[in-house]
Amino acid sequence: MRIVGHRKAHPITFSASASLLVEGACFNEEIHRLPTGNRTFIPKGVYHFLTLDEANRHEADCLAAGMARVARSRS
Repeated sequence: MRIVGHRKAHPITFSASASLLVEGACFNEEIHRLPTGNRTFIPKGVYHFLTLDEANRHEADCLAAGMARVARSRS
């Protein structure tokens, strides 16, 4: 098992901290920028692939088609 990065645990206090409030607000803004379920570009369903290469190709094709759809709608 490989560990990548580490999580910074904040202590629980009885008084509020302005820096932690700002950090929480920034985290909330970033969460709201994540794509919703209709923006993943991969159609719903169960997919079975024989190889990882085949799965990666399917993901790339769906992503390219989705990005083309978005580009068409913006122009």
